[in-house]
This record gives sequence, structure tokens and C-alpha cells, in this order.
Amino acid sequence: MPNYNGTGQAKVVFTRALNRCDPVCEAAGMISIDDFLYYVDDALDAMVRIVSDLGDDLANRRPDLPGANSPFAILTHCLGVMEYWGGEIVAGRTVVRDRPAEFRATGGVAELTQRAERARQQLRADITELDPFSPPRGSPRDRDSTLPLARTQGGALLHIYEELAQHRGQLEITRDILRSG
Repeated sequence: MPNYNGTGQAKVVFTRALNRCDPVCEAAGMISIDDFLYYVDDALDAMVRIVSDLGDDLANRRPDLPGANSPFAILTHCLGVMEYWGGEIVAGRTVVRDRPAEFRATGGVAELTQRAERARQQLRADITELDPFSPPRGSPRDRDSTLPLARTQGGALLHIYEELAQHRGQLEITRDILRSG
């Protein structure tokens, strides 16, 4: 490429066409896997810490609000999100998920903490062959198939983080409500 490093300074640049990516995307690139996992770990660690600090009783209690979920159920749902979107959509593994049951889940905090660690390790394994601009390896539900979260593997990863971030906030508010009552 002529003048790559300034006037009169050419450089040989090897490029690879990326699927479903516009010029802005190609120039900007995507965050690294390590950076993605940093943010996932941060959110997951915070949620595990909240549930652990609440203990078995409060972690399984629902605030007295319409449609409210217990902290245990919120974290269980987040583990389901990681399993389905990382395992089935990105990695192409068959995942059996009962999403409504995630919101009814109850149990011991110690076991949930162990499940969270297994989910963290499974997500790492699921994204080892990530091709962020390629279509999912699994088959997203029809209602999701035209949304960015299901068009590419990278979109699915962003959806995982989106869910963890929003439910982290929900869990923080839920904790505060449960402790105030």
C-alpha cells in the first residue's frame, strides 16, 4: 500500500475479507477474546458475590414486586444465556434449555457458585473456534434469526454480555430491595 506509513513510505499489508462486515467494521476490528472474557468475568464475579453475600435464604427470596425474580433465579438465567448462546449458537453444541424454569430456580448458593464456575469454563471452551463475522454454528430461533444477536457469532457474544450486564444491575437492585425489607 503506497503511503501507508506517510508520504513515500509504502508497506505490504495482507488483508482478509470478513463476512457481513462493512468498511467501518473492518477498520475498527472486534475486541479480543481476552477483553470479552474480562468483561464477562467481571459481571459474573459480581453476580456470584452478590448471591453468596445474600446466603441461601435471601438469594432464593423474590422481592414483593410484580414479576420480580429471586437473585438465585437471575443468576441461573444468566448461566442459561451463556450456555445457549455460547454453546449452541457460537460453538454449535446441542443445548437443552428450559428458559422458563430458570426463573423458577431455587437451591443452595454453594452449588450455584460451582455451576457459575463450570459455565465460565464452558464458555471459554465454546469460543475457542470463534469466527466473529461468520454466521452462527447453531440454529437460532426464528424470532431471533434476523436480529444482530443471531446473525453472527460475534453478535451472539455481544448478546451474552448484554444479558450479563443488564442482569447484574437487576441483581444489584434486587439485593438492595431484599436487604431493606
